[in-house]
Amino acid sequence: MLLKNKKIILGITGSIAAYKSILLLRLLVKEGAEVKVVMTTAAKDFISPLVLSVLSGNKVITEFTEDNEWNNHVALGRWADLFLIAPLSCNTLAKMAAGICDNILMAVYLSATCPILVAPAMDEDMWHHPATKRNINTIIENGNSIIDVVAGELASGLTGEGRMAEPEMIFTHLIEKYFRGEALLGKKIMVTAGPTYEPIDPVRYIGNRSSGKMGYALAEAFYLQGAEVILISGPSKEKLSYSGIRLIKVETAKQMYDECIIEQDASIIVMSAAVADFRPKNAAAQKLKKSDMDVSINLEKTTDILGYLGDHKKTGQVLVGFALETENEKENAGKKLMNKNLDCIFLNSLQDEGAGFDKDTNRLTMLDKDGLTEWPLETKKSLAGKIVVKLIQKYC
Repeated sequence: MLLKNKKIILGITGSIAAYKSILLLRLLVKEGAEVKVVMTTAAKDFISPLVLSVLSGNKVITEFTEDNEWNNHVALGRWADLFLIAPLSCNTLAKMAAGICDNILMAVYLSATCPILVAPAMDEDMWHHPATKRNINTIIENGNSIIDVVAGELASGLTGEGRMAEPEMIFTHLIEKYFRGEALLGKKIMVTAGPTYEPIDPVRYIGNRSSGKMGYALAEAFYLQGAEVILISGPSKEKLSYSGIRLIKVETAKQMYDECIIEQDASIIVMSAAVADFRPKNAAAQKLKKSDMDVSINLEKTTDILGYLGDHKKTGQVLVGFALETENEKENAGKKLMNKNLDCIFLNSLQDEGAGFDKDTNRLTMLDKDGLTEWPLETKKSLAGKIVVKLIQKYC
């Protein structure tokens, strides 16, 4: 759980975007956060405190006093690891800039000793008004962080800037900015992912079915542990959630080799890409016509990237390989472990249902000098997190 034992105040103000706070709250709670919701009176016109109380498991705070009890805004402001206000209305933004304390949310804001992150929501003309821009600049100068609005359909019926960022975007942003781990802080990690495409001509190529899902999941898992991550990816439809990961896109095995050589000083190298073993010896400069094509294509070997990195491994460097096998799986993976001078190798088999190319799930076996570690079928994202933790425990 990314937010286990983390304490978050979710502030909700009077905006139609308040309905998105339900999903945002669920995302926070699902990842282990303890969330306390503070609402303005106007926010109750858009979303029910009862719903938020049920989802958070905590009483929702809307007034200074409720049921003859005082809501201690000072204690609450000191309790949290993060105060997230989403949505932030134009009205509450102005109060934050001026320091006006006329409701419980503003009292908590002015008492907070934790970082404060806000996600504005308003109509486009309000967003672009000079007064709003001044207020945004003022609260930034006061140490607050802003998640920019996005363009889209607005409550007024117009289309333009002013929509609150989607809950998933807000969630990803706060994880990246405030809640990354530190186990790999100062470490550079290189991960490869996806297939390579070896051109026959400008249209056709030799490739494989690798989607890159495992490599992308590993890159994110390393990043969440505080590492500097470089992801070298062949053609893939996968997208990264975190902007801090440096993505280098390549197409051919030669291009992937060149980039790996540049980044080979990484502390940990994880070669999860399915690099082509062969390429056409002579790629045509123009599209080949059927009438001009031979029945056979002459192939030549590509450079063994993993073998090169194993031969040039530096003292203290960790080199991790992947093996996809269809027969004699553990025997073949064990040979690769030794021949490539790897610290460990992760084996997956096309014989396992739900595992292999272009699946969201996988079943892996880790082989190293200490023997075998097996993981049952689960999502590649979940497996990536466990792999990274295992590598930290063994090598860091």
